[in-house]
Amino acid sequence: MRVAVAFVALALFAACSKAPTVIDGTSRAAFEKTTQKARRDLSIKDRLAYDAALRNPGGRRYGQNDIEALARQSYNGMTADDVVADARARGIE
Repeated sequence: MRVAVAFVALALFAACSKAPTVIDGTSRAAFEKTTQKARRDLSIKDRLAYDAALRNPGGRRYGQNDIEALARQSYNGMTADDVVADARARGIE
């Protein structure tokens, strides 16, 4: 009986401690899927900064004019909270 109770408690703890979504910028499809999923990890207020950051990844790199590719490169491996922190550091609210 104690083993069953311990197992149920462990299962509930594992379900509640969900890891944040990591953005995958390796392809357009993966980026779109993971940015949408990562967005759900944020509060409504933070979603505005997150959306603005995705539209404005900051600076051109090596003459790259493709904003979407730049966003994939810039935010690859980051969580939604990382993107929001980066946006706020750059003055995006």
